[in-house]
Amino acid sequence: MTMTCPGGAWLKAAALGALMTGFFAPRAHATRLWDPYLRGVNEGVPAGALPPPGVYGVLNNYWASYSYFGGNGHKVSNTGLSALVEVPVVLWVPGLRVLGATYAAGIAQPFDYNVSPDLSGKAGLGNWGTFNTVLIPGLLSWQLPHALFVKVGLEFQVPDASSTMATTLNNGGLPSGNGYGVVQPDLGVSYLGNGWNVSAEFHLDVPLSSDHYAGITYRSGSQISVDYTIARTMGPWTLGLGLAQENQLNADTQNGAKVANSTVTNFGMGPLVGYQFSNFGVMAAWNHNLHARNDVAGDIFNVRLTTRF
Repeated sequence: MTMTCPGGAWLKAAALGALMTGFFAPRAHATRLWDPYLRGVNEGVPAGALPPPGVYGVLNNYWASYSYFGGNGHKVSNTGLSALVEVPVVLWVPGLRVLGATYAAGIAQPFDYNVSPDLSGKAGLGNWGTFNTVLIPGLLSWQLPHALFVKVGLEFQVPDASSTMATTLNNGGLPSGNGYGVVQPDLGVSYLGNGWNVSAEFHLDVPLSSDHYAGITYRSGSQISVDYTIARTMGPWTLGLGLAQENQLNADTQNGAKVANSTVTNFGMGPLVGYQFSNFGVMAAWNHNLHARNDVAGDIFNVRLTTRF
């Protein structure tokens, strides 16, 4: 989210990886669970900038209502999924300069509730659980001339989710996380002049291991996810537009063989609005899916809370 910190700087919510989308071949065996990056979660964030030295807290409250879209881009009936994802983040900016850039580090521990009797094949009220822990050992942000900012970062997702593809659930929900580790390089670019935030944030998710369940070794393909922001701040208010896209670079494999219709693509957009109190910010964003293939998609609503401790 965007937040005006003391001194007029923007709060970067850390390029947190999280979860969400591609997963089950409809009415068939499970192929893949959550994507490593939670699409659109950083819309509204000035992607290239970091705040002044301090310790910051971020809480994303992310709700999604999805259905599965096949390889022809058409929605498949009886594939509904509802999910609530909570993503608390702690971001530390110690005041160090590295290669002329501001340095920061952080950690995130997403957890989620989901319900999908159609996709799980079980009746019930759904499943609560934790997703992979996200370690953010380094973010570097450079302030350039003409109100331009550039940030690079590196994240790791630890495969420690409380339930994965190898977990048997009978409660109408899907497992809460992935059974594989991920490395995620990040790049953010922002123009932050005259009250504007024009940003793009790129994430490359590369699986480091595979899912193992029921005699199957399943490896997800690498993906690029991008969050875009076009917003204007006027006093305590921020109004704008957010866009999110995801493109998979190579097919998934099952026991070493490529999986047909496993290369996902999606794109969505919608409005965002934020309000900054003295040391506490709130931003809400809504995205509606405009295109999806081999993926789940629909409507996303995220409310992001930010503060300085």
